[in-house]
Amino acid sequence: MSFDDPIDRRGTNSTKWDKMEMLYGVSPDDGLAMWTADSDYATAPCVIEAIHKAADHGVFGYSWDHPDYLAAVQWWMKNRHNWEIEQDWILTSQGLGNAIALSLDVWSEPDDGVVTFTPVYHEFAHKIAKTGRKLTECPLKREGDTYFLDLDDAQSRLTGNEKLLLWCSPQNPSGRVWTPEELRSVADFAKRNDLILVADEIHHDLVYAGNTFVPMDIAAPEARDRTVTLTASSKTFNIAGQRTGNMIIPDDTLRAAMKHRLNTLDYGAGSLAINMITAAYSPEGAEWVDEQLAHLEGNRQIFDQAINAIPGLKSLPLQSTYLAWVDFSGTGMTHDEVAARIRDVAKIAVSQGPSFGTGGETFQRFNLATQRSRVVEACERMRHAFSDLQ
Repeated sequence: MSFDDPIDRRGTNSTKWDKMEMLYGVSPDDGLAMWTADSDYATAPCVIEAIHKAADHGVFGYSWDHPDYLAAVQWWMKNRHNWEIEQDWILTSQGLGNAIALSLDVWSEPDDGVVTFTPVYHEFAHKIAKTGRKLTECPLKREGDTYFLDLDDAQSRLTGNEKLLLWCSPQNPSGRVWTPEELRSVADFAKRNDLILVADEIHHDLVYAGNTFVPMDIAAPEARDRTVTLTASSKTFNIAGQRTGNMIIPDDTLRAAMKHRLNTLDYGAGSLAINMITAAYSPEGAEWVDEQLAHLEGNRQIFDQAINAIPGLKSLPLQSTYLAWVDFSGTGMTHDEVAARIRDVAKIAVSQGPSFGTGGETFQRFNLATQRSRVVEACERMRHAFSDLQ
């Protein structure tokens, strides 16, 4: 199956397509869904085969102990990220959003402060607000097309009430791949301020040639006593609907606290999701991911070339992810004016830049994990929507 094979997701209870009119005012009948971070093509054949095998068996009763699954996660981290982990470190959550919420619940209290570096994945701020914690935003510094840390500025923004740092690596929405030196500086910042460091590394498999992703645990092993790494196969293999992720916790004390919370909630992973992820984290799955990256690289080149040809628009060069981060500040328009053109003229549903916090005010995020024809169509629509600038 090709990444360009047409698949109609409308009418399938797809959040991305069936909810976009309610959220963004773009009808799925003639609109393009380029907002939430899932992809429009089918997952890897080895994953689909695992589901067929389970369906043919026909029994979906209680299950327990999943050594093959844990071994697959362990194999994937070693072979794709050169990260050697122990099976005992792996705890399973109901997806990464749930893992973030659990981390806030276990390692902070209501009214405690939580640090983020913005612009960043909007669910960080949403989860902080929902759990009654206080957001401490530390803006990234942009130089040209690249974001950098400004830890002196970040230090000045802390109140002393912060208990936890939510860290995004690779960075969403900018696609920045952090260097080992930068990761160590973040770990040191967390240590100086006695913060639990929760590293969301969900996009770690979607890194383009010329860039190397390094897990926080490899860059800063000395910070294991405060580091929790969140990973998932969901973005990589387009199986977010299975709501399954991992919390990889080397430290015994931190892991015991999270394990206790999971036990009190009586949480256990669903067997179908476990089967899918076990199949995904395999040599066959790895080959499919490499093919997907080649497809995404082609989409990225087409999109960047078209968008950057429109005066006033700038698509920042991605080092990772399939989420293009487009700056509209050069148009001189307000956010509402830009959003109206994209919504009403281009008829594209995109993620609104301000939702990513300070630094996102002039941006919009476009999801490129779709068929190439849709990327080409989106480029044509954007040229038309901003034709008066050309």
